[in-house]
Amino acid sequence: MKTLQTLYDELMATRPQRKPRSRAEASVHVLRKLRLLFNTVKGHFREVEKKAGIAGAQVWALSVIRSQPGVGVNELARAMDVHQSTASNLIKPLIEKGMVVADRDADDRRAVKLRITARGSAVLRKAPAPVTGILPEVLSRLDLETLQRLDEDLEAVIGLLGPNRRAAKVPLGQ
Repeated sequence: MKTLQTLYDELMATRPQRKPRSRAEASVHVLRKLRLLFNTVKGHFREVEKKAGIAGAQVWALSVIRSQPGVGVNELARAMDVHQSTASNLIKPLIEKGMVVADRDADDRRAVKLRITARGSAVLRKAPAPVTGILPEVLSRLDLETLQRLDEDLEAVIGLLGPNRRAAKVPLGQ
C-alpha cells in the first residue's frame, strides 16, 4: 500500500508546471486531481478489504468500538459521522461474525453496549492503516484555513451537482 507521502508526491506530480490558461484546461487539471483522489480512496478500501476481510467502514467501526469499550450505537454513529441506522447496519455483520458483542445496558434494557472480541481485534491487526480511512486521516492533517477554503470550494461544486445530501452520511468504504 502507498504511504501518505507517496500519495502526496503523486498529487504534486499531477500539478501543472504553470497556471492553466483557460477554463477548459483548468477543468481538466481539477478532474485529474479528483480522479487521483477518488481512485486513491477506492484503492485504500480495496486493500483494507483484501487484508482484513471486511469493508473499510466496518474496520473503522471496529476501531471506534475498540477505543471506546461499551460505546452505544448512537455514539458510534456520531464518532463516524453517519446516521444511526447506518451504524446499526455496519455492526450487524460484525456481531454475526463474532467480532463484536452487544450487551444490553443494565439500567436501560433498550440500549446496547458494544465491545470488540478477540476475533475483532485480530481483524483490526490485519487492516492497513489508517483504520479510519485515508481521506479522514488526510483531512485531519490539514490546517483550519485550508479546510475552510476546501469546504467553500466543494460547496460550489456540490451546488452545481445537486446531489441527495443524505449521501453525505454514508461512508465511502461501505
